[in-house]
Amino acid sequence: MADRFEDLRALVAVVSAGGFAAGAERLGVAKSAVSRRIRELEDRLGARLFDRTTRRVQLTEAGHTFHDRAVELLAGLEEAEEAASNASGELKGRIRVTAPVYFTTHCLAPVLGEFLERHPAVTLSIDTDDRMVDLVRDGFDLAIRIADLRDSSLVASRLATIRHVCVASPALLKRFGTPQKPEDLSRFPGVVYSKREEASYWRFANNVVPTVTSQLDLASGEAVREAAIAGLGVAMLPTFIVHDAVRRGALSIILAKHTRPPIAVHVLHPSMRNQTARARTFIDFLVDAFSEPFWDRDLLDGQTTGVVLEKRRATSPR
Repeated sequence: MADRFEDLRALVAVVSAGGFAAGAERLGVAKSAVSRRIRELEDRLGARLFDRTTRRVQLTEAGHTFHDRAVELLAGLEEAEEAASNASGELKGRIRVTAPVYFTTHCLAPVLGEFLERHPAVTLSIDTDDRMVDLVRDGFDLAIRIADLRDSSLVASRLATIRHVCVASPALLKRFGTPQKPEDLSRFPGVVYSKREEASYWRFANNVVPTVTSQLDLASGEAVREAAIAGLGVAMLPTFIVHDAVRRGALSIILAKHTRPPIAVHVLHPSMRNQTARARTFIDFLVDAFSEPFWDRDLLDGQTTGVVLEKRRATSPR
């Protein structure tokens, strides 16, 4: 029976990782071992589970059906093991999380030590990826997402408010002047985050979308920030990415009066299966840890040069 569960784990790993080599790496075994398990599983079932080509591996119709049941069976096994192990009152086991790259590095990672210290028998496995994944198909317990959530079968817990600000380097503002309204950005070069459409990227309050000439697009928010610091253009980024650069004066917040409405960062989990105690505990920890986002403290207090300038401009007598 143990071997059969290992077969299921191999199947789920191949699907979630997108291939045999990546699935084997996720499991920490040789690719040949995973291939052998899947081949023996197909022989035992008398059904082909994967269509294999030189470019990709794809589930057959029978494979999709078997995979969905495999996920449920593994979840049931995990819940049973957790119920037995937690009788001692200590949380045990692994929590698999998918989260955005930069948010993980600069916001999530700094708070994880406290959680692990409280729960030494828990292992956190965090996959940093900005793409949207299927939690059930890919075997994740939780997903952290920064977006306006669409209706889905996932349950969401709100972690924090995410604000976007338009920023520019002092050198760029000296060269082009300080814009007074979003439309003024038409005379500025821009730096774009290529994973978002420009219309949504440059959106300000009241759905104002100025025409910005963007000669540079980058697939990393951190790279966009560094390009903006280098004076290559204005940028629109979350405060958790730019807060440090703004505090030290490398970037200034501009057009603060026109900032678009904030969105939220949520932690999501599937509703199709019972949530584990360790996952619930981790969600509660994150909600508490981000109840007052550290990256907005000075910015919201008006201690940052860019915001102070905007506030003074808005309240100064004419």
